[in-house]
Amino acid sequence: MTQKGRTVASPKILISACLLGRSVRYNGSAKPVLHPALSAWQKAGQLVMICPEVAAGFSTPRPPAEITHGQSGPDVLASTARVQDTTGADVTAQFITGAKIALALAQEHDCKFAILTDASPSCGSTHIYDGTFQGKKHPGTGVTTALLRAHGVQVFAETEIDGLVAFLSKVLPKNKFFKLL
Repeated sequence: MTQKGRTVASPKILISACLLGRSVRYNGSAKPVLHPALSAWQKAGQLVMICPEVAAGFSTPRPPAEITHGQSGPDVLASTARVQDTTGADVTAQFITGAKIALALAQEHDCKFAILTDASPSCGSTHIYDGTFQGKKHPGTGVTTALLRAHGVQVFAETEIDGLVAFLSKVLPKNKFFKLL
């Protein structure tokens, strides 16, 4: 596709690897999402896959981690909150490293959008666990989501793919949008 004599690539979308079936979650599982838009975007090469935690060097499986004291990703980035795993280890630095790797990848591929796994201390975009390791969630964002949003990347949860499709259909020229689908 060209615009004023230059080639314009269709937008790329950063996506959590577990949502595409990769077994990278803390418990060694995947969280595959079957959605026609994801299938079309993957076939078109529009998805840029990452697991921020694995990118930061965590093993799979690994102990579950949560942001402490009911806080959120922006608090971790501001050094007013920590990320701790169930063994009591402070894994804040690794979570920040994973977020920075995800941001660098998004910037390298000019990703303006991301679809990330909700509730994760890295990728949560609407809610995360509250830091008590009792399965309780509260509104908040993970560390990677917070960093991406701070740099202008719009982050959607895996339950919000239809919202991303609707948004893209409004903001992209029709020929570019349909190339995505």
